[in-house]
Amino acid sequence: MAQRHFEGKEHAESYQRHRVSPPQKLIDEVLNFLRKRMKEELDLAVDVGCGSGQGTELLAPHFMTVVGTDISSAQLEIAEAKDHAANLCFRQSPAEELPFEDDVADLVTAMTAAHWFDHPRFLREADRILRPGGCLALLSYTMDFELEYGESTSKLNEICQEFYAALLPYRKAYIGSSSLQLYKKIYDLVSYDDKEWHECLKVWMMMPLSGFIGLVETFSSYQGFLEKDPVEAKKLSQTITERLLEAMGASSPDTEVTVIVKYFYILASKPQKS
Repeated sequence: MAQRHFEGKEHAESYQRHRVSPPQKLIDEVLNFLRKRMKEELDLAVDVGCGSGQGTELLAPHFMTVVGTDISSAQLEIAEAKDHAANLCFRQSPAEELPFEDDVADLVTAMTAAHWFDHPRFLREADRILRPGGCLALLSYTMDFELEYGESTSKLNEICQEFYAALLPYRKAYIGSSSLQLYKKIYDLVSYDDKEWHECLKVWMMMPLSGFIGLVETFSSYQGFLEKDPVEAKKLSQTITERLLEAMGASSPDTEVTVIVKYFYILASKPQKS
């Protein structure tokens, strides 16, 4: 059974403000994999579980049509309200019942979303709508982001590990203790012979410390804590922010830090018809 999260309007707005987009380097990896197998012009890309569309937008320059799908009307409302390319649109649907005909998509992707799907059903549905030679690309990242800030780096990451540990009891049982291991299981379920597993593509990005805290607060584990005990959840965020600022020797949460995001991804190609 698929899991449903991130559907409330407030959470969707926070998701739009703080979630990071996949790096261009990773999008290029997906496109290079696809273009080695599909020589003609790329027609349709489907971004499943697109949320507020940050990743979906990155596909628009490379396909005739890009469609983002999501189960959440709140997420799609935010996605549709933004300025976006004329060849990009959004449709509401579950990941396991995609509103497309057979053999039409050059790319089916899910960016930090596939862990919530019913994996066997989603993989069958992706196979149904992919053209022969088309690509399945499932991208995500580990939740143990690292921070860099001068000589404070080591102390900052000690504090971050405490933050993550405090949230671990609220992590959804469905995805287990490690998203990396969950995606390895999804990789094993992919039936295509032509498939690749890629682990730990590190990306360095600058953001305000408040942006890093906001990013962690979008995670389902923090949202679970917030739902159970909003006072303590907000107190935890405030305490962690204050401790990080003290370690940095800074006073403003707008102070920029370097955040290291560790991506992993699955690439697979549907066999050509013989």
